[in-house]
Amino acid sequence: MLITTNAIVLSKLKYKDNDLIVKCFTQEKGVVSFLLRGVLKSKKSQNKAAYFQPLSQVQLVIDYKPNRSLQSIKETKLNVIYSSLHSHVLKSAIVLFLSEVLTNTLHEEEQDEALYSYLENTLLWLDNQSEYANFHLLFLLKLTKYLGFYPDTTHMDFPNFNLNEGKFELKPIYKHDISGANLVLLKQLLETTFQALPNIKINATQRQSFLTMMLLYFELHLGSFRRPKSLQVFNQVFN
Repeated sequence: MLITTNAIVLSKLKYKDNDLIVKCFTQEKGVVSFLLRGVLKSKKSQNKAAYFQPLSQVQLVIDYKPNRSLQSIKETKLNVIYSSLHSHVLKSAIVLFLSEVLTNTLHEEEQDEALYSYLENTLLWLDNQSEYANFHLLFLLKLTKYLGFYPDTTHMDFPNFNLNEGKFELKPIYKHDISGANLVLLKQLLETTFQALPNIKINATQRQSFLTMMLLYFELHLGSFRRPKSLQVFNQVFN
């Protein structure tokens, strides 16, 4: 059955000499993997390799067969031509890091319009911004809302946050309870928007500490989550 759907590229992997295996988060079918045969040698191929950069937004015509692990693509076109995401050094680092996080996080082959809209709009926002040093922190925090473990904000005035339970508490109970600077920043980010994000000023050390905490939060709530291999390079770029 032929399906036309918008999609966001999560990852690509070279297969054999001239093929690619590409994983996308599609608007119609959730996470879908594709085998692109001969795409690395054929200049006339509709499925040009350049279309499948991390977090590119594309429109696909898929020959979809429900029981097949690798689907095939009949046609591809770019939905969005980014002005800076793939050409600016710092933004490219963010894109590579977040694409790895999303690849490790998103697995379901089912439609999720709200999540797709979130990814689509936040990537467009980042592409057009000149102040974005804390983008990845707010992106990851808001992503937890769609993954099912967004922090419970009922008692935000409490002086501890329990990473295991995802809620604020009066006294630390687990070793993964946080306080101090990370708690202050967490509360700030919970009350801000992407538009107001440039108003939050932190240094590189604080940024790295909070990111480490957020990745631990993902690990505690997603059993299959793996720390991105690009983390070390990402931290070096932002330092």
